[in-house]
Amino acid sequence: MILFLWGADTFRSREKLKEIIAGYKKVHKSGLNFRIFEGKNISFEDLANEFFQFSMLQEKKLFVLRNFFSNPKIKEGFLKNIERFKNSPDIILLYEEKEISKKDKLFTLLKKSGKFQEFQFLKGERLRKWLKRAAEKYRVEIEPRALERLIEFAGEDSWRLFNEIQKLASYQEGGLIKLEHVELLVRPKVEANIFKTIDAISQKEKKKAIELLEDHLEKGDNPLYLFSMVNYQFRNLLLVKSLVEKKYSYYQMLQKSKLPPFVFKKAYQQVQGFSYGQLKKIYRKIFEADVNIKTGKIEAKTALHLVVVEA
Repeated sequence: MILFLWGADTFRSREKLKEIIAGYKKVHKSGLNFRIFEGKNISFEDLANEFFQFSMLQEKKLFVLRNFFSNPKIKEGFLKNIERFKNSPDIILLYEEKEISKKDKLFTLLKKSGKFQEFQFLKGERLRKWLKRAAEKYRVEIEPRALERLIEFAGEDSWRLFNEIQKLASYQEGGLIKLEHVELLVRPKVEANIFKTIDAISQKEKKKAIELLEDHLEKGDNPLYLFSMVNYQFRNLLLVKSLVEKKYSYYQMLQKSKLPPFVFKKAYQQVQGFSYGQLKKIYRKIFEADVNIKTGKIEAKTALHLVVVEA
């Protein structure tokens, strides 16, 4: 059997991929017949030999092949052996994180030979419904005006939208996300310089980090928004560092973190400048500062400077 997932909206396609894998593992407990392959790292011959090899286990195989359309030899192998995969009782799941030319011969053949699903960026009412469901995962609701402003600020990028919902839900701690929350915490463009600030902290360049924060404030960026971004990024660093400590592969860490690829890559680079103990200490200070901000004991601007100085 052939399953085929592809499209530009990689957040939703990955969610579907995880759903299929979880469903398979629920039925096939051992997991011994489950494999994930990168298209650039395997030959068609090795893939086919393992897939069609007889298994002593009374379990279906699930082989996931990621991003292989850029590998001409694997494409050629599939074109010649498509019927074998189609008629197999085992499952080959083909997963492509990009647009594919509709004129591609293999693409046309796969659509005729298996179950397929395309993931384009959602628009209009479908996007609104998806965002409402995303908010429900964090036990919050989002009012209509806030929903429209969030889409206006973040566009159709499901990676960013989901993370903005996560951030808003964390700030709101249940209840209703209102228009003023979106306008306070979400920006039409994510401030790339916040990563430079974290870089400076990781390299123990506190003076430079404070200067970068001052640049944000002089441009009129809201201190509470900046604090939420620092909070968000250090939470990501702590998560990624914990995965590094467990010695997972890069791909396993990316999957387990559930972070957008760009955010994960940046966090992975930045954690090299911290020990796990240092990150726990910094994040504890950020948590304490967050509580003090919300209880009116300290201003966000002061809290930002304290976090940088004490990091």
